[in-house]
Amino acid sequence: MENKRLRFGLIGTGLVADFHAKALQASAETTLVAACDPNGERLAKFAKTYGCEAESSTEAMLARKDLDVISVLTPNATHAELGIKVAAAGKHCLVEKPPDMTLEKTDRLIAAFDRSGTKLAICLNCRFRKALVPIREALAQGRFGTLLSGDVYMKWFRPDSYYHLDSWRSSREHGAGVTVQQAFHYYDLLLYLLGPISRVWARMDNLAHPGVPVEDSTTALFEYANGARGVMQASTAMYPGSDLRIEINGSKGTAVLVGERLVRFQFEDERPEDAAVLQIGAQQGPTGAAGAASFQYFEHQYLIEDLCEAIRRNRDPRITGREGRKTLELALAMYDSAETGGWVSVGGA
Repeated sequence: MENKRLRFGLIGTGLVADFHAKALQASAETTLVAACDPNGERLAKFAKTYGCEAESSTEAMLARKDLDVISVLTPNATHAELGIKVAAAGKHCLVEKPPDMTLEKTDRLIAAFDRSGTKLAICLNCRFRKALVPIREALAQGRFGTLLSGDVYMKWFRPDSYYHLDSWRSSREHGAGVTVQQAFHYYDLLLYLLGPISRVWARMDNLAHPGVPVEDSTTALFEYANGARGVMQASTAMYPGSDLRIEINGSKGTAVLVGERLVRFQFEDERPEDAAVLQIGAQQGPTGAAGAASFQYFEHQYLIEDLCEAIRRNRDPRITGREGRKTLELALAMYDSAETGGWVSVGGA
């Protein structure tokens, strides 16, 4: 396996599968071998587009001897069930975010891979955004001083038609709604940058999609374990959509990320190299503000290649099941707060 491409099979050929397929085809580490999907017409079109085999069922996919890794790209509430089957088949697995919609199912997913000894990675591909590297370095060096706030603003737009692409996209039970379907990546980045959130307050509303029974807008307040505060505004109601914005503020410095671009990186201790940091991501493409397909596949490729390296070197991937669980725990705390109207502790805090 040291010099061979790792062979991937995809379970699910919906919207996100295109990004995975393009990443697999672009990488020198991987080969896309097969895909399966209960929607035969969609599967046939996908297999033709990407030159892979159309497998008859999940069971047939798992029984194949010529696959090293299975990517689970199905509706959110099915991730753990399918991932557990992948572990039982003795294969490595990449699960789209979130790991599932309950902590209990996520824990069973993690335990299955602990038993199998194969690798599990969660597709939180935005953690591989290159502009995050200097922010993380500045945080580690203490250049921000006392951390004061970590905020995310995701004011996107999706038309009604988006919610009817698949039946699950308008079902809270199956993991739909802006909180977990779109914003999950971005409060995950706050956790990645600033560490645990101890408690949260949230409100959820449907502002622009009255025929869809899930929230299209969430506002949340965060209290970080390190003493900082934060705000999240996440929406798919804001026409025509603005790019993602993340702000990190401290007593001695500020960093602002817009989409994939670092647009402000300013500290009390100025350094000559700081100006060059502002070029990171400057030429990158769209990041989802106006449409579900308005993304590049490069971050998926980086994540997939990290999983391949983890398999080859027998180390943990950068984004394990336990990392994905932390972000799910925050998402569920926001749902609890929106239902109760009060602050909710996260992670037993």
